[in-house]
Amino acid sequence: MDKMISRFPSQLLEALEIGQNATINVHSKPIYKIYAAGLGGSGIGATFVSEFVRDECKVPYLVGKGYEIPKYVDENTLAIASSYSGNTEETLNAFGQMLKTGAKIVVISSGGKLIELAKENNLDYILLPDNWSSPRACLGYSLVQQLCILNKLGFISDEALTQVKKSSVTLQETQKAIDEKSQRIASFLLGKIPVIYTTDRMEAVAIRFRQQINENAKQLCWHHVVPEMNHNELVGWRSRYEDVAVLFLRNEDDYARNKVRMDINKEIVNNYTDSVIELYSVGGSTIERALYFVHLVDWTSVHLAKLKGVDPVEIKVIDYLKSELAKQ
Repeated sequence: MDKMISRFPSQLLEALEIGQNATINVHSKPIYKIYAAGLGGSGIGATFVSEFVRDECKVPYLVGKGYEIPKYVDENTLAIASSYSGNTEETLNAFGQMLKTGAKIVVISSGGKLIELAKENNLDYILLPDNWSSPRACLGYSLVQQLCILNKLGFISDEALTQVKKSSVTLQETQKAIDEKSQRIASFLLGKIPVIYTTDRMEAVAIRFRQQINENAKQLCWHHVVPEMNHNELVGWRSRYEDVAVLFLRNEDDYARNKVRMDINKEIVNNYTDSVIELYSVGGSTIERALYFVHLVDWTSVHLAKLKGVDPVEIKVIDYLKSELAKQ
């Protein structure tokens, strides 16, 4: 896993080349909304893209992470099916429903049944490299392909792709410093239940952090976002929690009122646990700051796994779940 994570900056560049060379045909009907289906390591890419494009894309970018697609997916929809393996049960089921809607469908996968079906139905698809053992380590491929699709169809400009390229360069130059910082964060988290707070503009990062702690470090974790958590979860801080470690993920360009909220939240939380730290992103754009955080938290989850003596690649419980489902 550490080798795969170290390749994240170069994966971004490779993903850009793949996406820019892909052929995506214009739909025969106008597109009024975008729907992306995917789960786990493939689904989180869509979550990031939905946040990245919200200030530019003039149609809704909606994400589904289940078996069924909503009724609003129709012939005026760009429907993206993303599954690194190409065999994700839920995504295949959602894809089958997409076929019946007349939507403009684009598939993102490294192979499997999903690519076979895309070819059978003469659909556009982007074929990813198939030599990565963990889909969660393929986030760069997933999110960059979706940005490339939106760019080719005219929903976003080239700027997002430029920012991805800048991120790759920055991450390569600062990888050693990021790795060292992540080791300190992992030591801070050892023996604690991580609680991650950030603003609504960076929830994808918090979700990624939680998922990587779950899968790589084999432990529970939770997250929430400001300002929503100020209307509910904040009231839950009423007793001492010595087994909880709180991380505030912050950005210099956070909305002004959210900056104030984060300061007050930190003050309140400090009354109930001694384990509180703030982490600030690095970069000149939302994409650059988010990808910096991704690399930082990915490394943190692997170092935490090492401190705990667990294998970050192993996912036996998910394999068991799939084997049991196959019996039904």
